[in-house]
Amino acid sequence: MASSDTPTSSDTPASSTPSQTDRGSSASSLEAARREKLAKLEELGVDPWGHRFEDVESMATLREQAAGIDPADQEGPTVRVAGRILLLRNAGRLVFLTLADRSGRIQVMLGKKQVGPEVWPIVSCLDLGDIVGVDGRLGYSNSGEITVFASSLTFLSKSIETPPDKYHGLVDADLRQRMRYLDLIHGEGVLERFTARSRIVEAVRRTLTDRRYLEVEGPTLHTIAGGAAARPFATHHNALDMPIVMRIALELHLKRLLVGGMERVFELGRVYRNEGISPRHNPEFTMLEAYEAYGNYETMMDLTEAIILNAAEAAGTPTQHEWLGKTIDLSAPFRRARYDELLAEVTGCDPTDPASVASAAAKREIETAGRHPDVIKSELFEATVEETLINPTFVIDYPAGVCPLTKRKRDNPEIAERFELYVCGMELANAYTELNDPDLQEELFRTQLDGLDDDESMARMDHDFIKALRHGMPPAGGLGVGIDRLVMLLTGASSIRDVILFPIHRPHAE
Repeated sequence: MASSDTPTSSDTPASSTPSQTDRGSSASSLEAARREKLAKLEELGVDPWGHRFEDVESMATLREQAAGIDPADQEGPTVRVAGRILLLRNAGRLVFLTLADRSGRIQVMLGKKQVGPEVWPIVSCLDLGDIVGVDGRLGYSNSGEITVFASSLTFLSKSIETPPDKYHGLVDADLRQRMRYLDLIHGEGVLERFTARSRIVEAVRRTLTDRRYLEVEGPTLHTIAGGAAARPFATHHNALDMPIVMRIALELHLKRLLVGGMERVFELGRVYRNEGISPRHNPEFTMLEAYEAYGNYETMMDLTEAIILNAAEAAGTPTQHEWLGKTIDLSAPFRRARYDELLAEVTGCDPTDPASVASAAAKREIETAGRHPDVIKSELFEATVEETLINPTFVIDYPAGVCPLTKRKRDNPEIAERFELYVCGMELANAYTELNDPDLQEELFRTQLDGLDDDESMARMDHDFIKALRHGMPPAGGLGVGIDRLVMLLTGASSIRDVILFPIHRPHAE
């Protein structure tokens, strides 16, 4: 049966670059033409918005099926497929389509003789972006293209808006994120990236449930912003006439569940922080937090490594791959390095000597006057060491002064049993040996609050959490992983906004 290579046409002809006014006028005329076809469909008695269309096979399944067909065979299997028209070429008595679903694309050939006189008028109503169903025979075109040779056509949805043309399409990143539905249809690799995200999240869940963790759901509306040092989104509950905030962390409610006997718990949930936007930060993001009774931060290191490696396998990410201009090696085991040793190596200061740390900080224009030595050390670390950590590195044993929820080392109370996992200079995970001494926890909370501007932090003492600890929380390890950043790493995305389906934007003028 005669055919050709996959067609490559568009609603907009290839011509010199039109002006903004010309493009607007052209878009109006194209929409009018589409509405004329919509009216024609209705005249033909065809519902342009479709109905149930069952037993559809995916494009990927058809391609696998085609691998077992002899290209010379004129009697391939009968198949049913549905998808969006991405390419369309009219060759008189033959019309070629490229249909796409989330698994891939396939060519469809519509012949006037094959579909019959009742269906052929419907073919003339097709446009790029329409969604159709096709029944036909699977085989190969004369040029060797896997093709469905249609015997019938079912209209499933008419596209009234014209899709972006290949000259002035969704090039602008802001526009792509605002119109994610079009980005998914037309953006190169976008659908695949978000499909990978789903597989990554599924793998994270599976890793935890296989280790007997229970998935739970904590409240997203809190009366107290706790579990992290961040500015919350504040609102007011009218019925109870009280202020509430959207959660900035999952931690304190999950640890209450450890007190209640739920010994291994996790939550994959949204967290909200009223802070800046950058390639690594979005005000609304997805966090994993997991807590294991009778574990510690070393337990959490093993768990973190398993989560990342299993997620990489699920996403199809190779052990070595490019990310943010660097070659990342995900080979296990991940490097483990002490905080002070890294700081000394990079800056040359003595991390155990506050004067030496302050001197190194001052050279890098970090404010030191009147500040806690551990806070100075932390800012120096951020400014100098983090960017050097390219391959996955567990940075362990943090200054206790910046870890108010963390148990101290038994032989050195100045050091907290905490790690952060860095990849390509970005923090990916954070974990503690959890503090379960209620009196010490209350004292550290007070110290932390004393050092914060109340208007800036909007933080208050969580007395109920302290009361829960007084009932006895088992020693435990706790872990937090930024899921969006994990997806960035495993899909090669350079911005967190490219792995969040609907990131926040300023209002867009219509």
